[in-house]
Amino acid sequence: MLISSNRLRTALLALALVQSLAGGALAQTDAPQPPPGPLPHGEKDGTLAVAGTYALDPAHAGVMAYVSHLGFSRSVFRFDRVKGTLNWDPKAVAKSTLSIAVETASITSNVEGFAKELAGEKYLNAQAHPQATFVATAFRQTDAAHGQVDGNFTLMGKTRPVTFDVTLIGAGPWFGGAYRMGVQARATINPQDYGLNQFFVDPIEIVVDTEFEKAP
Repeated sequence: MLISSNRLRTALLALALVQSLAGGALAQTDAPQPPPGPLPHGEKDGTLAVAGTYALDPAHAGVMAYVSHLGFSRSVFRFDRVKGTLNWDPKAVAKSTLSIAVETASITSNVEGFAKELAGEKYLNAQAHPQATFVATAFRQTDAAHGQVDGNFTLMGKTRPVTFDVTLIGAGPWFGGAYRMGVQARATINPQDYGLNQFFVDPIEIVVDTEFEKAP
């Protein structure tokens, strides 16, 4: 039996629509689904992060250095590889401890090829000094969401005392019984204290945005 061209066209369109809907349903099934229940949300309350040992989450960490570009502007350099440990006690903040290590060779720059030069002997000399570190010596809480952390900052083999102004971004329960705390920390260093060359004349601001997680 012959089928008219109009009927054939209608049948093909219907078949295409069914295949499209089926494909969409499959794609939705295969796509990552959010965990059941309400999503966690950090609060500006450090007591919501229970006492214990927290590991820095490198997937949610950014270490930026704001450097004067010969007095014309501030260049922003980012370090992509960082690790650290926080021992946190919300009931005795002053007894908390912190250590952070940044790989100096992980520096990035918007200027093509400049990051490799910055990691070289002329600037950070990452081969001889692969890490910049900060080890806290004192925690001083000023209010529920702010405080200062004193410590020893080591760069290019030279160690100097540095104080970070810290802002709590959010804290609280996380998935699977874990806990999280997110902070921003800011400090200023004198580049000449660490032997950086004459390109670095003005103070350098270091800004750290990161999350710490305590396993269940």
